[in-house]
Amino acid sequence: QVQLVESGGGLVQAGGSLRLSCATSGRTFSSYAVGWFRQAPGKEREFVSTITWTTGSTYYADSVKGRFTISRDGAKATVYLQMNSLKPEDTAVYYCAALLGRGRPIFVPDSYNYWGQGTQVTVSS
Repeated sequence: QVQLVESGGGLVQAGGSLRLSCATSGRTFSSYAVGWFRQAPGKEREFVSTITWTTGSTYYADSVKGRFTISRDGAKATVYLQMNSLKPEDTAVYYCAALLGRGRPIFVPDSYNYWGQGTQVTVSS
């Protein structure tokens, strides 16, 4: 079992910044990667970014590349998502998720085994 708890969401004006945190516990060492997804009202959950736990390789959706940065702190078992230059279209509930095994597509929500409860990010224009 892996538990994930997100924090750091909130309301920010367009152009502003937020940093999301995903605190993991349980069998974190067995996770291959931890990713961030988001879901806006009426839309499907979409991939934002992923980082592999051991090597630190990072992957981003085109829509956030250059604005968002994912990182991890192994000692704290926490993954961060630094979001800069936020746009109203970034408004969504943001979820972190743990992917246990290799070989599954990291951009697909169904590949992930455990999910946090989500944190709301609202960007006003």
